[in-house]
Amino acid sequence: MTRLASMSPGLPRATRFCGELGQRVVTGTMYPALIADHMWTLASRSALPVLATTLPTGMVVALQGLNVFDLFGAQRLLSSLISVAVFRELSPVLSSMLVAAQGGASFAAELGSMRIQEEIDATEVMAIDSLRLHVLPRVIAAVITTPLMHLLGTGAGIAGGWVVAVLMRGEPSGVYWANLWALTQPLDLWGGVLKTAVFGLIIGLTATYRGYFATGGAPGVGVAVNETVVQSVLGFVAANYVLTSLMYGSAP
Repeated sequence: MTRLASMSPGLPRATRFCGELGQRVVTGTMYPALIADHMWTLASRSALPVLATTLPTGMVVALQGLNVFDLFGAQRLLSSLISVAVFRELSPVLSSMLVAAQGGASFAAELGSMRIQEEIDATEVMAIDSLRLHVLPRVIAAVITTPLMHLLGTGAGIAGGWVVAVLMRGEPSGVYWANLWALTQPLDLWGGVLKTAVFGLIIGLTATYRGYFATGGAPGVGVAVNETVVQSVLGFVAANYVLTSLMYGSAP
């Protein structure tokens, strides 16, 4: 660990950091209690913001969709549009952004504070693997929790569409639910889960890397938190295009 910390910032150190974590995934203790604790931290911080964002987003999609479908008398297809849009893109991206802003930032702040206060150094002096104890559980928690937040956001988005279509615009509730799965394929369901697992990995690696190598006292921790959010979002937005192209067809 001392050798890793002594490396100059940049791609070689980041690559080495990811490689060290990958090695620990397949060897040694995983600390499931710590993973569960960090999962709860992510979920408790992210659940309400995810609901507060995806619910009105589903309502907006329904409102705009009905305006278009009314022109062609195809209002019954509204729920199909909402399910595909929410499952494929809206919920994965919005949920991941909020996990990065809420949970990823907290991971970076915690590890940054531990680094500044020399708690990580003390761990290593006691011959305890700081990456296995402090970093790996947080990364695994992010990989598991981000898809769960996506599923929560998906339910909220579909419910928001139902509120607009049925309660506000008077569309038949039975038609809404009957056509919900008309255009939705199993790949839409599993694709969103897979994408958010990858996004969670990006968030976890970025947050722990920035926090683990934070320098410069309290201002340095603030910089690490800011870089975590910005770089995580940029990373999984780019990854989203690649994954969407692979799973749903390349753009012409």
